[in-house]
Amino acid sequence: MFGKVTIVIISLSISGCMSIGGDEKEQQPGIGERTVSYDSNKDSKSLTVPPDLTDPEITDVVPLPNADPSESQTILASSKDIEVFKKDQRRWLLVNKKPDYVWLQAKDFIKSHGFSIQKSIKKIGLIETETLARNEGVPEQALGTIRSMLQSTLGTRYALPVVDKYRIRIEPVEGGQKSEVYLSLTSMEEIIIDKGERSERRMWQSHPKDYNLEVEMLYRLMTFLGSDEAKAKDKFLAAKEQQTIKVDLVEGTGGYAKLVFLIDEKETWNSVGWALDELNVDIDDKDVKERSFYIDVARTEDKGFFSNIFGDEAIKKTFQILVRRKDNNVTEVYFNDLTEENEQETIDFSHDFLGSIANLF
Repeated sequence: MFGKVTIVIISLSISGCMSIGGDEKEQQPGIGERTVSYDSNKDSKSLTVPPDLTDPEITDVVPLPNADPSESQTILASSKDIEVFKKDQRRWLLVNKKPDYVWLQAKDFIKSHGFSIQKSIKKIGLIETETLARNEGVPEQALGTIRSMLQSTLGTRYALPVVDKYRIRIEPVEGGQKSEVYLSLTSMEEIIIDKGERSERRMWQSHPKDYNLEVEMLYRLMTFLGSDEAKAKDKFLAAKEQQTIKVDLVEGTGGYAKLVFLIDEKETWNSVGWALDELNVDIDDKDVKERSFYIDVARTEDKGFFSNIFGDEAIKKTFQILVRRKDNNVTEVYFNDLTEENEQETIDFSHDFLGSIANLF
């Protein structure tokens, strides 16, 4: 009798961390109402997340500045200084401040949520965080004690770790007097292989994007930049849908893939930048005037034995993505092999890569 009571008490105490029985979906909280916290005291490497998620290049880690509060209040943006734009699931901010200001504030925002900055390249306005586990499941150290008891007695489903990382990209607009701010979320989840057997193993796989969480963090960034919470919420809810983007994947010069966007050059540039964020592509450099991104990616053909051992970092190559105006509302996107070797593997990869971008629209 005592054992059963104990089990019920345990199950109730962690009911927020698991589901019992069916697959009923919880109602999503509104903007500004979600509880978001991360286990910043835990070394993310202990989760054995794939190397390219836990060991990105550290190019710029800066401590929080000791700013004078009275001085900070004079430079904070107001609600009128920040606008919200929307296209499908995507949202971004237009901030009436120069990129240098937004850059410093964005780094402070990331740290305020417990993340370390694992990669920051100021010249291209890119900030990426480390991976951290969401505090939404049963603590890892507790799983071993209660797992078999709960699973056999109540048929419960306990939560395995989900880790998140964020990318913030800041684009200068209107001659560098204003900034477009994009925030993207990438998540991985731990799963169990051969469940219930002695050889039960765990592995990491991509976790479906939580768009509500992504929007919540962008809303929090907007308020961190100085916008009033209520007015910021109203702007998110009232954001008008932008025009639908049409894009075609076609064959270009030399057999390489090419994308044709039926929108102007600037909108195409923004869309390609968002797609690279969404695909979690490593952006090494970019040239706003030239409208080109320099990316480091692993070709499909090269993935295999060595990438399984050393990770994709060991086999990445650098390619150029060019955005070129064809007509008023027609823009083309090219895949440029910087080696000029024109290997068939690279030509085939250009179709895979640009095709993955086209599939996002």
